[in-house]
Amino acid sequence: MRGRVAELFPALRGDLEDLVRIPSVSSPAFDQAHVTASAEAVAALLRGAGMPEVEVLTADRADGVTSRPAVVARRPAPEGAPTVLLYAHHDVQPPGSDVDWVSPPFEPTERDGRLYGRGAADDKAGVIAHVGALRALGDELGVGVTVFVEGEEEIGSPTFVDFLVRHRDLLSADVIVVADSSNWKVGVPALTTSLRGLVDCEVEVAVLEHAVHSGMFGGPVLDAPTLLARLIATLHDDDGTVAVAGLTSAAEPTVDYDEEDLRADASVLPGVRLAGTGTLTGRLWTKPALSVIGIDTTSVAHSSNTIAPSARAKLSLRIAPGQDPRDAAAALRRHLEGNAPLGARVTVHDGELGKAFQAPADSPAMQTARSAFRDAWGTEPVDIGVGGSIPFIADLLEVFPDAAILVTGVEDPDSRAHGPNESVHLGELEKVVLAEALLLERLAR
Repeated sequence: MRGRVAELFPALRGDLEDLVRIPSVSSPAFDQAHVTASAEAVAALLRGAGMPEVEVLTADRADGVTSRPAVVARRPAPEGAPTVLLYAHHDVQPPGSDVDWVSPPFEPTERDGRLYGRGAADDKAGVIAHVGALRALGDELGVGVTVFVEGEEEIGSPTFVDFLVRHRDLLSADVIVVADSSNWKVGVPALTTSLRGLVDCEVEVAVLEHAVHSGMFGGPVLDAPTLLARLIATLHDDDGTVAVAGLTSAAEPTVDYDEEDLRADASVLPGVRLAGTGTLTGRLWTKPALSVIGIDTTSVAHSSNTIAPSARAKLSLRIAPGQDPRDAAAALRRHLEGNAPLGARVTVHDGELGKAFQAPADSPAMQTARSAFRDAWGTEPVDIGVGGSIPFIADLLEVFPDAAILVTGVEDPDSRAHGPNESVHLGELEKVVLAEALLLERLAR
């Protein structure tokens, strides 16, 4: 199998480059024709990989919102064999400013064994992992396979449950493989066994009906950005631990992250102290994390000598496995409203809620996956948590409660998913293809 994958890999790399060239940003501010083109390209790859039933599908929510195009490909199971659902997504994050990229975001470029481009890792590499495994197995595929490549993961999968319910019969499976996570590091594979959930909101602080002269009224009246900053400062204690009552933590992980590796992977500036207490993996995987991801106030370029009447921030809260996101959202709201600085008017607008994920301690499917990883990499895999959130995994479990879910990785700590200079390590991607082919081969037994 290893030789077969090696022979196929140059063509698979070319297919990945073709996908990266399609700017399939699902954010509504971008041209959605590219998302449709991306879906059609993925459908063509799956037809070429021997999938006899391939469709580009959508679903409608009760409020009339239609999903971005997804691709569903099916190959029925032989008598008595299980069916495996292979998930990935073909939509990507906005590229940001071109000046932050060493090479253009939608022109795939190799440097030092890595392929750079938006979506090269997250998650068009996941698409290629599935296509490559199917090509490698060909007519020797001994399980039923359904490939589900979503088109709106990067905007929070807003119609995901509706899509699952509408196409339940097409997507039902015994084992679900989600190729949208990370490995421990280059050369060491991982199986993701926990993911934090997600809560976000917007908080507005208002102090005046309208802007006033900062010289005439400054002193007794503080501006809204200052009061917003004071409110934000209450969200963490002095060592950087989240200080919102009602948020919970899960158990400390059994593996830890080397501090120097974390500093390098996250590009922490010299002299900056890391926040929180306990293991670094605990702070990343099993404890809450709260970030300000946006602030609306007067820009420096447009500033004038006035006291700003209001300011707004968007907060992103990652919650520990085991906590209900509705409870976490309520706790955050109580904290913000209960800490209004100097009596300022604080208004909280609730946003996205995403459930955390905690895999069973072990399962036959997980044992099979570990054996496939071990043989593909030649080293023992690591069970990891991930600090990010993939809320649709909880939705999959809700709709298909009897399915075994495996969350696998195509990324590594230097992939920089969502950021400038996103990349996938080509050698690791080849091993991912091999591992998935071995997994499907062994699930057939």
